[in-house]
Parts: sequence; structure tokens; C-alpha cells
Amino acid sequence: MRPMSGAGTSAGQRLAGARGRIDKRRAILDAAFTVFAREGYAQAGVDVIAAEAGVAKATVYNHFGDKETLLRQTFAALADSALTQNLAAVERLADHGGELRAMLEDVGFHLLQCYCDDRSWAMRRLLSAEINQFPDLLDIVQGQVADRVTEALADRLARLALAGRLRTTDPLLAAEQFSALLSGPVDKRSRLGTRHVPDTELRTVASAAVHTFLKAFAAEPAEAT
Repeated sequence: MRPMSGAGTSAGQRLAGARGRIDKRRAILDAAFTVFAREGYAQAGVDVIAAEAGVAKATVYNHFGDKETLLRQTFAALADSALTQNLAAVERLADHGGELRAMLEDVGFHLLQCYCDDRSWAMRRLLSAEINQFPDLLDIVQGQVADRVTEALADRLARLALAGRLRTTDPLLAAEQFSALLSGPVDKRSRLGTRHVPDTELRTVASAAVHTFLKAFAAEPAEAT
């Protein structure tokens, strides 16, 4: 067997180094979220974040520069993860000829699961605590997640309207109202995330939301009963 060339060894080392850097970055972001959520931005020490991530304090600064940048990058990473989960839930709303109420209830339930995820609650609480000092965090959460999920939901509702299954000339408004019918009750039931809401209760919320939604937007009275 011929020995590995120096060029091949160098390429492998670079690849391993890149993977190691990505792993460290992910570990730092996960640790930062844990510490920020637990202690708040002002009290969160970079040394504590580094210890939580299992890296040197200097490594945190090498990756992110300062604590403010780390906070923003933490929110951006959380937003990306939340977007993926929420879009997967919205994609379940496809017109395959199934019963409309059942499809909407299924999507509503999965959106509520995303909304009630522990990390999702923690992110919203952290946003509320730090928004006065860092108002741009709202742009990250709103622009990267909430608006894009609402737009995706509006697109699905528009398709249902074109198929004659919903009655709306403003799918974006319908999507906003559907989301509000889901999140409003669960905010109260969960006491803003301090109480676990079991799946059976989430399904009840989703069912009630769909019932009200179809009263307003169903194309056929039979589907709104």
C-alpha cells in the first residue's frame, strides 16, 4: 500500500480542523444559551460560558469577539433551529383531498409543540428580558422565524383557497389569525411557559382554534361545523 501523500495528509488535517472548529462553535452557542437563559445577559460571565462549553475562555473570544456578538449569534442559531421545526409543521398542511379540519388540527398541534418547546419558551423569556438593551434581537426572532413561518402558512392557506376549500382574499391575515388562535390560549394555560402543557391539552387548544378559524374561513358550511 502506498503511503498517504503529504498533500492528502494536509487536506485531512484541514478538514478535521474545520470540523473541530464547527463543533466548538456549536458547543459555545449551546452553552451561551444555557447561561444567558439561566442568569441573564448582564450576569452571564464569559468564563462561565466557556466552562459550560468545555473550552478555554480565549476560545470563546476567538470565535465571537465579545459577549454582545455571542448573544446575537446565540439568538440567530436558535432562530434557525426554530424555523426548521416550524416550517416542518407547516409543510404538513397539503391539499391531498383529506378532511380539512383534521389537516388544520394536525398542523396546529405540531405548531403548538414547537411553540411550547422548552428552548422556545426560554428564548422568548430571554428576549423579553433583554429587548430594551438589544432591540435588534426582536428583528432576529421576528424576521428569521415568526414572519417566515407566517408567510409559509399563508402560502398553504392560499393554495387551499384556490382549491375552493377556504374562503379568504387575504391569506396572510388568515395565517396571522390562525396563529393567534393557537398561541393566545396556550400562553395562559402554560403560564408563559412555567407550566408544562401535555399533548392532550395542546390537541384541545388546536381543535378549538380550528373550530373558530373555520367558522370564519371555511368555504363550505359543513367544514365549519
